[in-house]
Amino acid sequence: MSEPYDVLGIGIGPFNLSLAALAEPLPDVSAVFFDGRPGFSWHPGMLIEGATLQVPFLADLVTLVDPRSRWSFLSYLQQHDRLFPFYFAERFHVPRVEYDDYLRWVAESLPSCRFGRQVESISWDAAEQLFVAEVHDVLTARTTLVRARNAVVGVGTEPVVPSPLRPLLGKEVFHSAEFLDRQESLRGAQDVTVLGSGQSGAEVFLDLLRHQRDGGYRLRWLTKAPAFAPMEYSKLGLEHFTPEYTRYFRSLPEPVRDALVPAQWQLYKAIDAETIDAIHSELYERTVAGGSVPVTMSPNVEVVGASRGSEGITLACRELLQDREISVLTDRVVAATGYAARPPEFLAPLESVIHRDAAGRFRIDADYRVELDDGVTGGIYVQNAELHTHGVGTPDLGLGAHRAATILNALTGAEPYRLPSQTAFTTFGV
Repeated sequence: MSEPYDVLGIGIGPFNLSLAALAEPLPDVSAVFFDGRPGFSWHPGMLIEGATLQVPFLADLVTLVDPRSRWSFLSYLQQHDRLFPFYFAERFHVPRVEYDDYLRWVAESLPSCRFGRQVESISWDAAEQLFVAEVHDVLTARTTLVRARNAVVGVGTEPVVPSPLRPLLGKEVFHSAEFLDRQESLRGAQDVTVLGSGQSGAEVFLDLLRHQRDGGYRLRWLTKAPAFAPMEYSKLGLEHFTPEYTRYFRSLPEPVRDALVPAQWQLYKAIDAETIDAIHSELYERTVAGGSVPVTMSPNVEVVGASRGSEGITLACRELLQDREISVLTDRVVAATGYAARPPEFLAPLESVIHRDAAGRFRIDADYRVELDDGVTGGIYVQNAELHTHGVGTPDLGLGAHRAATILNALTGAEPYRLPSQTAFTTFGV
């Protein structure tokens, strides 16, 4: 399609891929999506054997908005002659490696998705009333200008490592996002420490536990969280991941929202029950007939310092409830310490027209549009950068299609996708 585009997508992860898939059948919407990577990949360092998606397969790119779409997960299975095996498998939560393959199939099939194209900057042309993006071709090193009426930022998040560990990053200390890529560096270690008690930390710990006999290492799992706690997965608890709860959360005062999100950590930062069961079963079976397991699992422990010496990595830790200092000597540290929104440097030319709150975060309206000066008639929309305004459902795959459809409805000024008015039995608010 020729310029100017209606939609310029920056970054091609699951959320912008959902937008691309839902935009594809709309005849009046022209869209293009750029990503600097050579091809699609989704958390490749965490595609651990046996790991499954934490949400049902219906949380694909399109189904919860348009179940008839050619880009659904079931359509992917049909295209690959796998519908009958999936039917007999009776699996609601699919393997993560399969979901990654599904996403790649969509990304490689949609003509609007262009890899190897890095958006360097985006600015507003007041005369033309258009956004102008500088797009760098990674292969040819050429830069072209692309014009669009709206832009959608979906560059994802980046790994977060505690400040004491940052100077030590390398083959001995690394984020869980690199876990599979760092397997070779784990060989020969006598002591391995995992930090963080979210789903990623649990999956890393379980994988290391299952290979502990062959590896011959001691294994330690530390977290500053109060427990290795299960994800809230009750039917009514899951209604916090509905558009109705999102609307309610948006209606709350900013100080209330800021206090509420960290208090809801078990909704989005805990461990699914199946992984906890697998860990406990592994530990239980290893103690049969008096067997011992060289494992330490400690909640309420925070790493406050770290250093490298001739004998390994020394972690200075504090037991939070006892307020006691302890020292841990280990050979390897896997930091499963989460992710945070990536500051989009390419938005620098627009900084003077972007509205931010007192904490420096984007002000974002109900349609995921960043508040801009009145003179900017185009829209900058964000995906997975609105935790502070839209709540715990922000990073959840189950709300991805609904958010993408909301954005398309907003920027077209029409309703190409009908969205349900009621999505929960719970009445949020009065």
